[in-house]
Amino acid sequence: MVFKKLLGALGVGGPSVDTVLHTSSAIPGGHLAGQVRLRGGTNDADIERITLDLVARVEAEGHDVESEGTVVFDRVTVGGGFRLAKDEERTVDFRTALPWETPVTQLRGQHLGVILGVRTELAVSGARDKGDLDPLQVEPLPVQEAILEAFGQLGYGFTSADLELGHIGHTGQRLPFYQEIELTPPSRYAGAVTEIEVTFLATADGMEVILEADKRGGLFSGGQDALTRFTVTHDQVTGTDWNAEVESWVRQLIGGRAGFHADAYGAPYGHDSAGHHGGKQHSGGQHRSGPGTGAVVAGVAAGVAVGVVGGMVAAEIVDEIGDAFEEDEDNGDNGDDGGDDGGED
Repeated sequence: MVFKKLLGALGVGGPSVDTVLHTSSAIPGGHLAGQVRLRGGTNDADIERITLDLVARVEAEGHDVESEGTVVFDRVTVGGGFRLAKDEERTVDFRTALPWETPVTQLRGQHLGVILGVRTELAVSGARDKGDLDPLQVEPLPVQEAILEAFGQLGYGFTSADLELGHIGHTGQRLPFYQEIELTPPSRYAGAVTEIEVTFLATADGMEVILEADKRGGLFSGGQDALTRFTVTHDQVTGTDWNAEVESWVRQLIGGRAGFHADAYGAPYGHDSAGHHGGKQHSGGQHRSGPGTGAVVAGVAAGVAVGVVGGMVAAEIVDEIGDAFEEDEDNGDNGDDGGDDGGED
């Protein structure tokens, strides 16, 4: 058992912590369970609170400057209110629900390059210290996997996946960022679009699927972005011809009707990228498209043909996780704290 020493606000000789997750991966809306293992330091310590933060490495853009930072997108208090004696070992079990919009980090074991983590924070006698960080791997929900599988079978290729700070208008988005899974079109659509981006906004009842196409310009016109939205339920994963469904979505998206497509609730959905009605709002108010930093996959995941981007391999993503968050710890978190402390689920 390896304990991570807390040498910051709690001081050398303070309590040590090691958080162990019971499962190697989770799903959006599912449960995350594990143990927080504590070891007392050189003196007794009053453990006021043990908090788990779900953190994400998120891209932001503003004033023509791109940056990355850590965003806390969920926080839960799992224990506290006890005295930890000198050299005492104590275990605190926890089980908490993940937000439904938690991004997907891997498809059938292949890493997408999206970086999530579970960070343990101890509050001891008025001081707080972030003592332990563990990578969090998230698999897609069955309906998400079915949709991605359909894209793969229809000939789309995986480019990258990233997390964008901002909000997609006229959706039920709850987190301060959203995930984009970027795909290259098959040859039959290559003359019309350069890229299609897929965003999932899941809830307990179903999911919004937002598609964006980077449409090629014509002889006398420039290129433009088109967005549209569709809604599905979780039980549609069976009994649905997803190849036909996804093909119909794409045809609506690039066929000129996407800008005013009405979803299941009858709400029109805008499609431009300059922050007009219904579009994507990035942190700087401008839309940026293209491969995300460190978005790397090797092999084939969920039927989507994928490749290596940025000169890295999937195994290096895992090694990058700790370094990425530690850099933010040194510079101070750039993201939202994600909400108030909650109780144990």
